[in-house]
Amino acid sequence: MDFNALSGVVVTKESPNYEECCLSWNRAIEKHPLVIVYCQENQDVIQAIKWAKQYGVPFRIRSGTHHYEGYSTGDQLLVIDVSCMNRIELNETTVKVQGGVRNRELYEAVCGAGYPFPGGGCPTVGVAGYTLGGGWGYSSRLFGLGCDQLIEAEVITAEGQLIVANANQHEDLFWALRGSGGGNFGVVTSLTYRLPEKIEMATLINIDYEHVGFAKVVDVALRYQRFFKNLDRRLNLKMAMYNSETKGKGVKLTGLFYGSKEEAQDLLSLFQDATDFDFDYMTVLQANREIQDSHPEFEMYRSGGRFIHRDYSADELLTMLDLIDERAQGSLYTAITFYGLGGAIADIEKDETAFYYRDASFILGFQSVWEDPKYRAINNEWVLERFNVLATYTRGSFINFPIVQPGDYEKNYYGDNLEALKAVKRKYDPEGIFNFEQAIKP
Repeated sequence: MDFNALSGVVVTKESPNYEECCLSWNRAIEKHPLVIVYCQENQDVIQAIKWAKQYGVPFRIRSGTHHYEGYSTGDQLLVIDVSCMNRIELNETTVKVQGGVRNRELYEAVCGAGYPFPGGGCPTVGVAGYTLGGGWGYSSRLFGLGCDQLIEAEVITAEGQLIVANANQHEDLFWALRGSGGGNFGVVTSLTYRLPEKIEMATLINIDYEHVGFAKVVDVALRYQRFFKNLDRRLNLKMAMYNSETKGKGVKLTGLFYGSKEEAQDLLSLFQDATDFDFDYMTVLQANREIQDSHPEFEMYRSGGRFIHRDYSADELLTMLDLIDERAQGSLYTAITFYGLGGAIADIEKDETAFYYRDASFILGFQSVWEDPKYRAINNEWVLERFNVLATYTRGSFINFPIVQPGDYEKNYYGDNLEALKAVKRKYDPEGIFNFEQAIKP
């Protein structure tokens, strides 16, 4: 096996920085690849795919290292890492980014020029993976998902060919790339997005009910469900119902409103009984910086996501919260979170892109966070057991919040779009070399 046949920056188990290069953002993921290739240009990706096929070595595609389940890495395989491919080209109507660009870099370029963008909240998430899985963010109700702004992608296929997918060529692949998740059809090395009209200012919203107990949390959650009916699409929120070592049992609403502080306060006045009711009018760039800065440099966690299509009763909400009444051993924080959907997301038909669950009201996220590695196994088991219960209250799973699935993972992620996705898979990767634990099967 000749590592010298690989191009780019090649890291093997003998390299002094090998252990550092193995790290995922989720430190609960511990994998040790055979070799990691940091690609500098498209030819490095092409060479890596050819090398993997020559030696029969499985491979994964990595950018931001944020895959919840660690499917962008693995043991004894090749990692094709595109994080060094991070150029950004901005003009008045579009922005083109390479596959290694991350949220913070994109916001700095785009929002710094006065444009809003429906990107993600965590600064080091790769823009490519975010977009390919749909891409939820605080601007999504106004501008759509991240994938809804995508107008073109450059993809290196299983044959080592660079192709361009858009509305006029390789339309089927372009359709599939908007919501099917990363790693299924090829290595995406660049993405071009349409830019919204310029908006300079927005209001950042932080509403927190700390140490209030779950009875109060249920009351707030019922209000939150009602509040989203016919909600102004300039506003989006997520609601985290939590059990925290530091803040007790409570609920936090975080959001962004493309309007004035006074308008936002008026819209959200039904939550003014919160312990914290903070609104800050600032540039869109600064708002995104503050959202991103609220994330740690890394975590140990287990998490997954489902889709909510109906309102829950008080009894149902309390039953769900009973699942987190006691945190897992070693856990510092656990939460059930409702991420707002609707607005521009629902303007697009379910079969117009691969992102199927556009009619959902919310994404449900579930997580447990810990710091000591010795608690990994017990927290993993704790989360999976409760996730399977939460699945009975929901319909469909969110590919960007992946987790081991109850039942058929393909059907859970893709709904009635699955067969069309399989047809695209058979066309562009008939041998299934782009393969991982939850890949689309040919």
